[in-house]
Amino acid sequence: MQRILPLSQAMFIDLRSDTVTKPSKEMKEAMFMAEVGDDVFGDDPTVLALEAKAAQMFGMEAALFCPSGTMTNQLAIRAHTWPGSEVICDKYSHIYLYEGGGVALNSFSSLKLLDGDRGRLNAQQVRDAINNPDDIHQPTTSLVSLENTMNKGGGCYYNLADIEQIKAVCDEKSLPLHLDGARLFNALVETNESTQTYGKLFDSISICLSKGLGCPVGSLLLGKKDFIKKARRSRKVMGGGWRQAGFLAAAGIYALENNINRLLEDHARAKQIGKILEGLPFVKSIYPIDTNIVIFELPETILASDFVARMKEQNIGCVVFGKHLVRFVTHLDFTDEHLSAFEKNIRKVN
Repeated sequence: MQRILPLSQAMFIDLRSDTVTKPSKEMKEAMFMAEVGDDVFGDDPTVLALEAKAAQMFGMEAALFCPSGTMTNQLAIRAHTWPGSEVICDKYSHIYLYEGGGVALNSFSSLKLLDGDRGRLNAQQVRDAINNPDDIHQPTTSLVSLENTMNKGGGCYYNLADIEQIKAVCDEKSLPLHLDGARLFNALVETNESTQTYGKLFDSISICLSKGLGCPVGSLLLGKKDFIKKARRSRKVMGGGWRQAGFLAAAGIYALENNINRLLEDHARAKQIGKILEGLPFVKSIYPIDTNIVIFELPETILASDFVARMKEQNIGCVVFGKHLVRFVTHLDFTDEHLSAFEKNIRKVN
């Protein structure tokens, strides 16, 4: 069932991100009725229920509810690494581009950036990037981090066999494997792969509740009990301890129970946007559209920043994703009515 938005919201077609969604009536009712305690003391029953639900979903021992995906990623990296060590990731990874240099600031570690396929690494790249632990000139490799789906890659997702091969290399080299799964559920609804399978492949997983799942706030970090205990201490140090967080956790429970399968609707509308873009004169090329992210390239004569400003004049929100790149992201507040208005308005852009 499509959501009916107030006219003031429906007038602006907001495709800047899937983080812009508002809680539905049903989600707000769940939040309002939540039983709460104090999460810093560990006695908020709704937070505990959310963490237990997520951990069980992935077949992992424990989970930690946090304010943001940046925090869950940074907590994982801090728990897996040590000062002076090195993390292997793709050059387009969120942990490198969009987390404020947190790996250096929070973990005193460096990054080895690889050039993957739209942000996706393969096992041979990972193997070749692992430093010789006996070479005192090099930092010691401490962690491999993957991202699925890949934001800068246009929402592309991994083939499970590739992850399994990377996991085999990590096991051989005794390296933990972390997943930035901010939009993991977007991948899972496309591949029909199970959360349990992912729980067996990764030592830690970060999942975001405030993107496609439609929560106002929140992400979860999953892993072994000792790992989560370590991460919980670091969360406190980073100022991430919160009190009656059960109101937000209730939204997370609702989302996990109701908003996963509907992600396919967002993917279908993203593909429709791609078809609309194909016939427009200012579109040079379009990234393959796999999930809910649409990235397209403008001619060299048009700056993305100028184009985004012109789009705003037509009541369409989007973001600069490079000098000549623009990104749209579909979400549960972007309906078929918005799609029709989008097509009408974007044709007015010149």
